[in-house]
Amino acid sequence: MRPFSDSVIYFAVVDRFFNGNSDNDRGRNPATYDAARGDWFKYWGGDLNGVLQKLDYIKELGCSAIWLTPLFDQIDGLVDVEGRGMAGYHGYWAKDFKRLDEHLAGSPEDVRVFASDNTIFDKLVKSMKAKDMRLVLDIVCNHSSPAQRPDMGGCPGKGAIYDDGKMLTSYEDDKLGWYHRNGGVHDWGNKAQVEGSELCGLADFNEAHIGYRTYIKEVMKLWLDKGVDALRVDTVKHMPLWFWQEFVSDMLFHRPGLFIFGEWFQGGCYDDLSVHFANKSGMGMLDFALQRGLEDCLARGADTGFDLVDRVFGRDTLFDDCRHLVTFIDNHDMPRFMSSGATPARMEMALALILTCRGTPCVYYGTEQYLHNDTNGGADPYNRPMMENWGTQTPAFQLVSRLAKVRRENRAVQSGSHRRKYLSQDVYAYTRVYRGSCCLAVFNRGPASTLTLENIELPDGVHKDALSDAAVTVKGGRIAGLRAGRDSSMVFSWSEPPRARAGMEISFILNGFSTAYGQRVKVTGNCPELGNWDLAKAFPLEYINENMWLGNLPVKESAGKLISYKFIIEKPEGGVFYENRPAHFRHLPANGFLELQHRWV
Repeated sequence: MRPFSDSVIYFAVVDRFFNGNSDNDRGRNPATYDAARGDWFKYWGGDLNGVLQKLDYIKELGCSAIWLTPLFDQIDGLVDVEGRGMAGYHGYWAKDFKRLDEHLAGSPEDVRVFASDNTIFDKLVKSMKAKDMRLVLDIVCNHSSPAQRPDMGGCPGKGAIYDDGKMLTSYEDDKLGWYHRNGGVHDWGNKAQVEGSELCGLADFNEAHIGYRTYIKEVMKLWLDKGVDALRVDTVKHMPLWFWQEFVSDMLFHRPGLFIFGEWFQGGCYDDLSVHFANKSGMGMLDFALQRGLEDCLARGADTGFDLVDRVFGRDTLFDDCRHLVTFIDNHDMPRFMSSGATPARMEMALALILTCRGTPCVYYGTEQYLHNDTNGGADPYNRPMMENWGTQTPAFQLVSRLAKVRRENRAVQSGSHRRKYLSQDVYAYTRVYRGSCCLAVFNRGPASTLTLENIELPDGVHKDALSDAAVTVKGGRIAGLRAGRDSSMVFSWSEPPRARAGMEISFILNGFSTAYGQRVKVTGNCPELGNWDLAKAFPLEYINENMWLGNLPVKESAGKLISYKFIIEKPEGGVFYENRPAHFRHLPANGFLELQHRWV
């Protein structure tokens, strides 16, 4: 499976995206549905048929991956939320992980998603594969459901769990011991409470019970076998690290190369526990720190400006692989960017930045149409309006489409180093560099300015802005007289000629060696691609940051074979440092993409 860093993810709350089949709107309990779409706590009709019908729209936007809110069968009743009845339209209150929720289905038979190969889910996956699009499934391992209101069609109690329709256990009658019984979290600084107590009244699974762990892992493998390409994992901070290490290991054993990223709410480079999680869990993480920096800089207009954004990139060395961060400007758990104060131009600037920086960018549904509702400051549930417009000519739609193409074609944007070229309160410029490829991004939130940029890695010559007809001339690594208009974004991209894609490609990653100036990291080994231990023919890696060197190696002769290899540090004055250990061994697959990540010994 190829890496996700060349992709742009489109995130849709399925119920609020598009109603492709009105027959399923009322579900099992009509009280949970509002046809007028005035009650923000109820179902509004979006379904998988709607996603299927809008695949060409998403593809034209430039998004090659789609993250859908959980598809599992939800509780049928309403939950009392501050005196109002709330349905599980969002997908995070599962009762049966082996069934598709009936509101999302194309027919009643579709709910038993593993009993047939011709459900609406199968049709969606098949159509996505034909369009070279990948499906990201949102999953929940931490909890099931809260108590339902008996007067609104729900079952008494909470946390009832089924296995393809067969009752297994519930919080009220937990014969299997699958639930914690520690009450709610009241001390958010207490790690044991955060991991072992209830979040917002949700029945909290007991991950120490092998029966529960076996159930949840086997279920997720079934979804992977159905065609899911990646997993987004909800509420990861609320379960212990050892559980996630076991879960991720089992998922990767089942599907090598699987991309998994977690939601550590408000985590990121300033949260030590979330950084530790990102480095030790085996999964990537949503980058809340960058989101906050962009929101403060571009939506709230903080005086410190782009320094808030640059500081986040400056801490990328804390992560073993910053490419596995998933970047975003808003989502279903926070006000939309425009509800936080951003003008359309500022929102477009934030999009341009996440589309050109490290990590994998994620666009929240409707952002390309400037969708937002500012009731109560745009907080949940008003950050989840119904998708209304499908035009392809809005400036935001065109920006995403053009920069998704840049990302897809330019290896520097996908994997390169981040090099600041200009920073002030109102102006920010950086390059992304990998081998001979380069991308220059320039942002100005202030008055029109004329800039001179030095040490630009673009080749000499004229380069056109990917977002307009503007052009710049690079001479001797210098750009003079670059005109940056108010609230503007510019992107100049140069890619090495594409190489013939090999059937097998390895991404070598080395962490934990802070190189001195002039030192180079290489990989040598016992195969032709690594020089057969001849250091003069060793494969050179690219400097990404102080904690990361990376190189993508096409493999032809050694595909499907066992190889051994070792990292070396080449000194500028001659000679090398060797890893202080025997060589690594790995049996390579015959084709596909493989990441080999190591820490210097």
